[in-house]
Amino acid sequence: MSEERGAGEPFEDLSLGPPAVRGFLHRPAAPSGDALVLTHGAGGNCKVPLLVALAGAFAARGVATLRCDLPFRQARAKGPPSPRGAALDRQGLTHAVRALRRMTPGTVCLGGHSYGGRQASMLVAAERGLVDALLLLSYPLRPPGRAEFRTAHFGELQTPTFFVHGSTDVFGTLTEIEAARALIPAATGLLALDGARHDLYQGRPGPAAARLIADRIVAEFLAWRDLT
Repeated sequence: MSEERGAGEPFEDLSLGPPAVRGFLHRPAAPSGDALVLTHGAGGNCKVPLLVALAGAFAARGVATLRCDLPFRQARAKGPPSPRGAALDRQGLTHAVRALRRMTPGTVCLGGHSYGGRQASMLVAAERGLVDALLLLSYPLRPPGRAEFRTAHFGELQTPTFFVHGSTDVFGTLTEIEAARALIPAATGLLALDGARHDLYQGRPGPAAARLIADRIVAEFLAWRDLT
C-alpha cells in the first residue's frame, strides 16, 4: 500500500489556543497544493474506516488531508455531543482549517460526516471565505421520522457545497436533499448513492467497502470542484 493510502501521521496543533487540533495528516506523494479538513459524526471519531479511506483517496489525488477529532470527542472517547458544545466544535474546525492554510498554497476545503458536516456548514455560513468548498457526507437534514429541518442557515451559505447522500438515509430523503440544495445561494452538487444508509454503506461496513465508496466520492467531488 502506498504511503498516501496509509493511516496518516499523528497531527497536533496547539498554536491557535484551545480547542486543540488533533488527528491524522495524510501527506500526498505528489502534492497538488490543495488541502482538506475532514471530520466525523456524532457517534464516531476520525479513525472510522470511511474517513481513513477518504483521506487516503484524497491524498492519492494530491490533496493533503487532515482527518481530525472534534473537541467533544477529544474530551471523551464515547457518547454523543452536547448542544452546549456545538460552538466549541465549530471553533475546533476553524482552527483545523487555519492550521492547514499555513501548510498549503492552494485551496482548502472542509468536509464532515453527519454531525460533523452540519457543524461545518453552520461554521462556513457564518464565516464566509473560510474555505473554498464544503463536502457534506450524509447531511442530517432532519431527525428520523420528524419534519424538523436543519436548514435555517442554508440561505447564508455562499460557499460551493457538495452533498453525498444515500437513498435509504433515515435522516433525509434524496427528494428532501434536492429541496435543501435549492436553498443555498451558491453552486451545489449531489452524489446519490443508491441503496446506501446514513453510514453510506449498502451492505456490511468495513475497510474494503470503505475504499470503494471513498474512491467514488473523491472522483466525483474533485470533478465537480474543478468545474465550479
